[in-house]
Amino acid sequence: QVQLVESGGGLVQAGGSLRLSCAASGRTFRISTTAWFRQAPGREREFVAAIRSSGGSTNYADSVKGRFTISRDSANNTVYLQMNSLKPEDTANYYCASDPGSVRLAIPRDYNYWGQGTQVTVSS
Repeated sequence: QVQLVESGGGLVQAGGSLRLSCAASGRTFRISTTAWFRQAPGREREFVAAIRSSGGSTNYADSVKGRFTISRDSANNTVYLQMNSLKPEDTANYYCASDPGSVRLAIPRDYNYWGQGTQVTVSS
């Protein structure tokens, strides 16, 4: 089993920045991919970014490319999401997800492990 705990959410003005953290514990050696998803009220959960444990390759949703950066600290089993130039439409609950196997990056049901989420609110 893997446990994921997100932190770093909050209220920020448009144009501001936040850094989210996803701390993993348990059988972290099994993780092959860690991703960030977000979900706004009344909307489906959507893919934001992902990073692979082997090689560190990354993928981003078009809506966040150039503004968000996903990175990892392997020694501390933590994945980060640096969010810059935030917009009101980035407001959502942000979730960290991971899986030991091969996943379709943007498909939530492919991920076995999820955190509880952290709220990000961007005011205009």
